[in-house]
Amino acid sequence: MSVRGDAAAAFQFLSRFPVKGGGDFSRELLQRSVVYYPAVGAAIGLSAALGAGVAAWLLPAWPAAIITLILWVWLTGGLHLDGWMDCADGLLSYRTRERMLEIMKDSRIGAMGVLACMLLLLLKASLLAAFLEGGSWTELPLLLLPPVWSRWYMVRVMVRYPLARGDDGLAASFKGVPARQERRTLLLAALLSLAAAAAPLALGAGEVWPQLLAAAILAPALALACGTLAARRVRSRLGGLTGDVYGALNELLEALLLLLLVLLQHNL
Repeated sequence: MSVRGDAAAAFQFLSRFPVKGGGDFSRELLQRSVVYYPAVGAAIGLSAALGAGVAAWLLPAWPAAIITLILWVWLTGGLHLDGWMDCADGLLSYRTRERMLEIMKDSRIGAMGVLACMLLLLLKASLLAAFLEGGSWTELPLLLLPPVWSRWYMVRVMVRYPLARGDDGLAASFKGVPARQERRTLLLAALLSLAAAAAPLALGAGEVWPQLLAAAILAPALALACGTLAARRVRSRLGGLTGDVYGALNELLEALLLLLLVLLQHNL
């Protein structure tokens, strides 16, 4: 057991960052590694922010946003998008619980999954374009907030919600994650969030301090509120959550938190 090994496992599991030393992805290692999920989100957000800064310097907002989104998706390996599409195929089929779970387990992607993926990516691209066009480069550190808090919420549902398939599926590896892991994850997410909100001030963007303060406070509140509504709705239909649902919740919350950043940018 080591902090370095646990953190490496989190990066290897959730991203394409070339990190070594994660181990064999045993159940115990996976459960310990969840503490570092917000750190993975912060690394993805920081990479996206840097990519967005370079792209926006060279290109108009929309092409820069598309490039940023491509980088963002590539860094995750499309892991969570796969869960989003599987959930769309299953939950939007309006079949029985058993049939929905079968559809979600099928490796093939149906029409609803493709449509849901296209709409989600269009929404994210438009929000990134609006964010880049409406602000300055000093506000780019705020892009850390969506991936940080969306990954914190994945840990929360691992701890607080039952599994739809019992001991079957990847989600079963996280069954029994202790509550202390959620508390530690929350603390790390809060620290990273404060750092992201404070960075623009250090870069000379003092005039936007109301936006920064609102973003730091509202991001976790929105993730908690919307994530809870979505998770409860899925649990009512499936009897619990699955690994696909974890990924879908991450994608949903990332989009909603990007929307929050744009709303704050244009209204404060």
